[in-house]
Amino acid sequence: MMATTSPAFVWRACWRSARPNFLVLSPLCAGLAVTTAWQDGHAPAGLTILLVLLAALLAHAAVNLFNEHHDFVSGLDATTTRTPFSGGSGSLPEHPAAAGAVRHAAFACLAGVLAIGAWCLWRSGPVMLLYGLLGMALVVAYTGWLTRRPWLCLAAPGVGFGTLMVVGANQALTGMFSATALAASLVPTLMVSALLLANQLPDIEPDRRAGRHHLAIVLGVGRAARLVAGLVLAAFAVVPLAWLGGWLPGWAWLMWLAAPAALKLAVGLWRLPADVSPGDPAPLVPLLGLNVALLLASLALLNLGLWLAA
Repeated sequence: MMATTSPAFVWRACWRSARPNFLVLSPLCAGLAVTTAWQDGHAPAGLTILLVLLAALLAHAAVNLFNEHHDFVSGLDATTTRTPFSGGSGSLPEHPAAAGAVRHAAFACLAGVLAIGAWCLWRSGPVMLLYGLLGMALVVAYTGWLTRRPWLCLAAPGVGFGTLMVVGANQALTGMFSATALAASLVPTLMVSALLLANQLPDIEPDRRAGRHHLAIVLGVGRAARLVAGLVLAAFAVVPLAWLGGWLPGWAWLMWLAAPAALKLAVGLWRLPADVSPGDPAPLVPLLGLNVALLLASLALLNLGLWLAA
C-alpha cells in the first residue's frame, strides 16, 4: 500500500494517464500553424512558437487526464478490454490512490493553457477569446458530455486538433486569419475525428453500458469503420482540391507519399467482416495501429511540404 501511494508512483500514474505516446499528435497539429504562417510570409518569434506548441501539448494532456479520471471513477475501466490504442492507459486501475492526483494534474495543465491563452489574447486581440472559449469547452466537456451526443462527439476531436490548433494558433502567431491555415487544418480535422471514431470501435459495449452514445454505438462496427475510411480518404482529397484553389502550395503533395497506406487502411476497414465483435478487438488492432501511424506520418509530411515551400 505504501508503494502505491508514494510520490514516485503518483507521478508515474499521472505521466501514464497523460498518454505520452500519443502527445506527439498535438505538436504536429500546432506545427501546421507555424508552417502555414511561414508559408504566408510571416516570421513569428521563437518564444511565441514555443508557447503555442506548449499550449497545444498541455491541452492534449488535459483531455487525456480528464478522460482517464472520468473512466476510472465511473467504473468504465473495469469493464473495458484495453488495446494499445483504446481503453485508456490502465494506470488508475493499477494505482487507484493516484486518482485525485490525476485530476489535479488535469486542472494544472488546463491552468497552463489558460495562462498562455491570456497572453495570446493580449497579443492578438479579442478574436482569440472565441478560440479559447471553444477550446476550453471541448477539453472540459468531451468525456462527460460530448460522448453522449453522436455527431458532436465525432466533430469535437477534429475541431480541437484541426480548427483550433491550426487556424487559432496561426492567428495567435500572426494576428491575422489565414486561408492557408484553414485549408491545412482540414487534414487533421478529418483524420483526428476518424482516429477517435476508430478507437471507439473496441469499446462499443462497455461505453453503451456506461451511458455513452457516440457514433460507433449508433452505427455499429461495420458502418462506423466505413465512415472512418471515408474521412481518411477525404483528408487526402483536401490536398489536390486546396492546391487547385491556390490555398496550398505544390509541396503539400508530399503528404500523398502516405496515400498507399491510406488506401490499405480504407480497404481493410471496408472489408471488416460483418460479424466482427467489438468484444474481440483482435481483428481491429492492426487497423487501429495503421490508422495512428498514417495520421502522424501524414501530418509530418504536410508540415515538411509547407516548410519546404516557405
